[in-house]
Amino acid sequence: MLRIGTAGWDYRDWEGVVYPPGLKGTDRLRFLAGLLDAVEINVTFYRPVAPRLAERWLAAVADLPAFRFTAKLLNVFTHERRLPDKEVAEFQAGLWPLLTADRLGVLLAQFPYSFHNEEENRAYLVRLKEIFTAFPLAVEVRHRSWQRREVREFLSQAGLEFVNLDQPQVSYSLGRTAWVTGRLGYLRAHGRRRDVWFEFGEDRQARYDYLYGPEELAELATRTRELLTKAPEVYVIFNNHPAGQAAANALELSRLLLGRCPPLPPCLLTAFPRLAEPPGPSDPTPPA
Repeated sequence: MLRIGTAGWDYRDWEGVVYPPGLKGTDRLRFLAGLLDAVEINVTFYRPVAPRLAERWLAAVADLPAFRFTAKLLNVFTHERRLPDKEVAEFQAGLWPLLTADRLGVLLAQFPYSFHNEEENRAYLVRLKEIFTAFPLAVEVRHRSWQRREVREFLSQAGLEFVNLDQPQVSYSLGRTAWVTGRLGYLRAHGRRRDVWFEFGEDRQARYDYLYGPEELAELATRTRELLTKAPEVYVIFNNHPAGQAAANALELSRLLLGRCPPLPPCLLTAFPRLAEPPGPSDPTPPA
């Protein structure tokens, strides 16, 4: 089972690009779910959500049984490395409807580049898994100190999924991997903006402002196929969201790997003319 999607869906700069003008709220989620197989919930990185909001998301995709959510762990748990009881309880309660409905494919613990492979940090990952034991927890680390065989063994023993990355190869960034340490494969594509990857100016999203080209998508397809040989379920999430680029690349990869060519709105075809091109000779026919 391969699910391809985007990190987030409710962006202002997607209106009139990904979404037809006037589409709001959960209608945007419903629209995107008609094109792709998964979406990553980003709002949970900033605050716990109320269970009723998760129930609204479920209702929006009720007639799409194969669709799945992934969700980012609260930044207090990953970037501050604190686990206050109140926030933990609120966070878990907010996502419980998705988990019990079997719609939460992955809970993503995204750590910053400064989170290195050290004994204290490995112990924290074990503690995190103990607290979120009911959830399918995946770990994203960005520093290359984690790219070691013993780390892969440690994550497997701890019951933690590994998040493979496509990111700029700057300084000591995690390299390109195709690891599976549990029951699923996970690949997050952040783009390859080397020039601003470590800059945090007024435009904090500039580092993700990137559109993958056909050759780069072919590379991602190769890594995805490798993950599919190692895990029965694989997620590929595009985080290069500025100007709708994540949606365009997700659709392109979906066509490349799954042969899917869903009807697209004129605004999306205008913004990304490549999406209007007929499938090439290397594109597969849809699987039976």
